[in-house]
Amino acid sequence: MRWLLCLLLLFPAMAAAEAIRIKDLVEVDGVRGNDLVGYGLVVGLNGTGDGIRNAPYTEEIMSNLLERLGVNVTGEDYRPKNVAAVFVTATLPPFARAGSRIDVTVSAIGDAKSLLGGTLVMTPLNGADGEIYAVAQGTIIAGGVAAEGDASRVVQGVPTAGTLPAGGRVEREVGFDFSTVSMLRLALKSADFTTAARIEAAINAEFGSRVATMLDAGTVALDLGQAGMRSPAHAISRIEGILVQPETRARVVVDQRSGTIVMGADVRISRVAVAQGNLTLRVEESPVVVQPNPFAPGETVVVPRTSASIAEDGTGLAEVAGGTSLSEVVAGLNALGVPPHDMIDILKSIHAAGALHAEFVVQ
Repeated sequence: MRWLLCLLLLFPAMAAAEAIRIKDLVEVDGVRGNDLVGYGLVVGLNGTGDGIRNAPYTEEIMSNLLERLGVNVTGEDYRPKNVAAVFVTATLPPFARAGSRIDVTVSAIGDAKSLLGGTLVMTPLNGADGEIYAVAQGTIIAGGVAAEGDASRVVQGVPTAGTLPAGGRVEREVGFDFSTVSMLRLALKSADFTTAARIEAAINAEFGSRVATMLDAGTVALDLGQAGMRSPAHAISRIEGILVQPETRARVVVDQRSGTIVMGADVRISRVAVAQGNLTLRVEESPVVVQPNPFAPGETVVVPRTSASIAEDGTGLAEVAGGTSLSEVVAGLNALGVPPHDMIDILKSIHAAGALHAEFVVQ
């Protein structure tokens, strides 16, 4: 069955100019999270743990853990099937304080079949500097399920990975005295000169002085000394709520795996001829001039007229008139039921011909 998932982000002019909060457009320089990682052990599995023969490091970490608890297993021959070695990852959010809870992700690194129902034993989480910043422990919520018999096995999702919501506790804080900062930089999530200039103008208008200065397309510097606020935190909280109309580039994004096509309203196609397989496409613009009756009030207007036709005989090349919106081309192909990969191939060819005036991103 032919299908096509085509998401057309074609907003009218009013929607395209919708104002967005600055906090959704920028990141504050220095206010960032830190990645944490640890190596731990999951116990309590229902026979779905690591095979000790194939994962000797699991036996080693288990022996070390038992010895720290006062149990001497040196020289003992044991082959438990209810334990698994895992990597534990988490992100330490900015301004996290000792005792705060963070989410933790657990992933098996051996040949364990499932972590469902397991419990992560106390695992220290280290930062890039080797210091311990958090400790994780708790029951794992696995993201899948597996069932098997003597002759077959069925797996849904990923049972060898799971999460511990609020399963980590912060033990060490990252030193960052935000209250002493006098100069900050706002990093735009999507660099654009027009958007950066609008952010600069909006902030200066809000404070009534030159607080913001645009450095480049992706950076706006803030002189908090000119803001007249009690602290940098108060200044940032006031800046975050300012509304700005962001400017976006014409862009087409396609995902070959799912057949998804996403495009912006500013995407345009120049005059080009297109033929694909047994499909012929023609889009023509024939604007009509309408004039008022003699001696009647009114003014002359131009009424757009678009003619789009698709034939499946494949007798030749079809010409697409200049200035045609890409949405019209995609809408016609979508109505015909063109497969996703054929649609993507057509867009690639139009871009390669230099007729697609937009950034073309393939995922």
